[in-house]
Amino acid sequence: MQTTSNQRLLRFKICSDILIIVKIKTWSPTSLYLFYYFCNEIKQHIMKRILFISLLLLSTVNFALAQKKYAEIKFENTTYDFGKFPESNPVQKCVFTFTNTGNTPLVIKQAIASCGCTVPSYTKKPIEPGEKGEIKVTYSGRGTFPARFKKTITVRTNGVNETVRLYIVGEMTEEK
Repeated sequence: MQTTSNQRLLRFKICSDILIIVKIKTWSPTSLYLFYYFCNEIKQHIMKRILFISLLLLSTVNFALAQKKYAEIKFENTTYDFGKFPESNPVQKCVFTFTNTGNTPLVIKQAIASCGCTVPSYTKKPIEPGEKGEIKVTYSGRGTFPARFKKTITVRTNGVNETVRLYIVGEMTEEK
């Protein structure tokens, strides 16, 4: 096997720690070849162990993350359109249905509207995994001018997505 002086120097540097331990001053060509072979075998063995331990550690962390418990809220719709309705019937109601798609109980901590004309009411008890819940929203256009509107309901939970925004839109028309 032909090697250049640069390759011998590089191999010597890779195996310098082992050379110090062995403390041999003179080398025959055969013993030098065996020493390089031995160093490469040790290096490959150490690298295989490092790779194996790294993969084992990575798979353990991945498994631990996969087993993490969480709650997750998933709405069927996040926007409800009342369409057009007359000023004589200013109170409109709708229901937003959601499912807990996580693996622990879901708790709705808060549901607040962007203004006082919109009132949300929600399930107070924890929603078990796979079960459904409801947020009922009442919009009252009393005392407001007939116009198009868009209101926001902010829902805060213990889930992965802690904050979800729901929207109601519609248009209250003037009586003729």
